Amino acid sequence: MEDLIALTDEVQSEDINYKGKSVKIQWCELIEAEEPKMAIPSEDTPEEEKNEYYTQLAGRKVMKMIEKANEKNPDGAFLSPDVWEKLPTTLKYKISSKVMGTDAEVNF
Repeated sequence: MEDLIALTDEVQSEDINYKGKSVKIQWCELIEAEEPKMAIPSEDTPEEEKNEYYTQLAGRKVMKMIEKANEKNPDGAFLSPDVWEKLPTTLKYKISSKVMGTDAEVNF
C-alpha cells in the first residue's frame, strides 16, 4: 500500500513518439483533493454534450497531473497549459492515454 501512496509524490516520465519526433512528458498521480472539479451534467443532458464534458474533464486532469510533476521537477518541465492547447489532437490523445494508463499502443 505504501508503494501506491508514494506514486502521488513520484514524478513519472516517458518519451512519446509522434510522427518521427520524440516528446518527453512527465506526470504525477493526483490525490482526490487535487482532482479537477466540474459540475456533472444532468441525466437529461444530450449525449454529445456529456461526451464533451468528460473529454474536457479528462484533459484538465491530465494537465493537472503534468503541472504537479512540473512543480516537483521544474528541470524536466516541457508541457505547460499554453503548449498543451497548441498540440495536435492526436498527440494530446497519445499523451493522455499514457498519463491515464490507458495506452494500448496507439499509432497515429
